[in-house]
Amino acid sequence: MTRSFPRSPWLLCAGLLIGVFMTSGCSTVYYEALEKVGVAKREVLADRVEDTQEAQEEAKEQFATALEQLMELTGDTGGELKVHYDRLADALAESEDRAEEVHDRIKGVRSVAEALFNEWEQELDDYTSATLRQRSERQLRETMRRYDRLVLLMQRAADRMDPVLATLRDQVLFLKHNLNAQTVAGLDSTARELQEDVTLLIADMEKSIAEAEAFLATWNS
Repeated sequence: MTRSFPRSPWLLCAGLLIGVFMTSGCSTVYYEALEKVGVAKREVLADRVEDTQEAQEEAKEQFATALEQLMELTGDTGGELKVHYDRLADALAESEDRAEEVHDRIKGVRSVAEALFNEWEQELDDYTSATLRQRSERQLRETMRRYDRLVLLMQRAADRMDPVLATLRDQVLFLKHNLNAQTVAGLDSTARELQEDVTLLIADMEKSIAEAEAFLATWNS
């Protein structure tokens, strides 16, 4: 995956402080501080879209791994139930981490986009040329339209993770105290249903990832 914007050293360093600013409700201060060192909001937005794209790619692969571990557990006839259970539990924990990261990345995209579009809207009144104002306004509306579609796909894919995680948690919790061949055999239908859910999740992830790629290509041009 190629990056549309090179990562600014200032942006990377300032990123270490983002948690402090965002949790304290000082996102505006954060963006203003970045602009003072030459990092514009549009660059931050591009960077965060890429980060979300990468997080979704990692989540997609991890959820596929979790499903694979569940299928291996339900198909175990060799007496290695504990081994497969431990792998499934680890896959669940990793999937939860990946899901949390995706949700956090989307929040970051929304935050900077809101700040960028508000600033852009306000600056329309600063034009003295009606022609340039109209051009800028058209660009703003078109950018917001593309952004709205991007975030819609990102959020839809992210929301699909939650019911999959809930199902996996239930299975791991129940198996923790009922790890036997009979119980595992009863998971077969659940595993098939989860397979369908993960297939839909991966499809939505791929649409979101592709939309991010298209958004960044247009943004860069």
